[in-house]
Amino acid sequence: MSESSRLAFPTRTPVYFLSIGGPNFMEDTEHPAYAKLAAVGQEITTKVIPKAVVVFSAHWQEGPNKIKINAAEHTDLIYDFYGFPPHYYEYDYPNKGSPQVAEKVIEKLAVAGIEVERVNRGLDHGVWAGFMVAFDPKNNPLNVPIVQVSLYDNEDTNQHYRMGQTLADLRDEGILIIGAGMAVHNLHDFRATRATGETKSYAFSFDEALKEAVISKPADRQSQMSALMRRSDARKAHPTLEHILPIHIAAGAAGSDLGEQLWTFPEKSLSWAQYRFGRVAAE
Repeated sequence: MSESSRLAFPTRTPVYFLSIGGPNFMEDTEHPAYAKLAAVGQEITTKVIPKAVVVFSAHWQEGPNKIKINAAEHTDLIYDFYGFPPHYYEYDYPNKGSPQVAEKVIEKLAVAGIEVERVNRGLDHGVWAGFMVAFDPKNNPLNVPIVQVSLYDNEDTNQHYRMGQTLADLRDEGILIIGAGMAVHNLHDFRATRATGETKSYAFSFDEALKEAVISKPADRQSQMSALMRRSDARKAHPTLEHILPIHIAAGAAGSDLGEQLWTFPEKSLSWAQYRFGRVAAE
């Protein structure tokens, strides 16, 4: 890479929020979101080129005021889903952790007074099922350490936003922060709409409100995102908040960088919106 090319790169990694779906999404190659998520993965491996990934999933919540982090290099995948055909439990997603990166995360959180416990825990499907699409091991391998960090076990969006803020400086070290969840996620209504194919009005309205909050001025973003959950459609879009909390972490980690909706697709009682905060290298 030339000196001019290096200078063209942003000085910080961007931050992403990825809507990733359930385990069956790995095989739903014709779904509109499949190619879009794969394209984001290509952007990350070819333009961002991170040294490591720190990821927050909807499927790992710990104490109301305590965080856990995988500090091990080698772990087994977690198949935390039920009722799927047997071959789903045979999927493998090659990955490794990084005790060194985990310690960087712990150091940042500790400075902010956040209690952290080191654990040996593999990636849950809230990470690896989506990463199978974004970072296909054969066609677009990520090939960098992945360190998963838990959410709090509460619905305090501002607390999660502040946690993201404490980790923002990791971006200056080439570490990519990803929040993995869904922009809209109501499984109860999803089952009810399978027969009709109806897309609920809240899937559109909350999806649009989330976009407006994300793209707001960075100085206003925390208050705008906090206000999201006071909307009348919020508890329809997210009866529980674990799938939306990762974007609050991502937005906090974005600092003064602008947010951008890369793509969206409201479907039934879901939304597959993908977001990026910050810039990537020019074409």
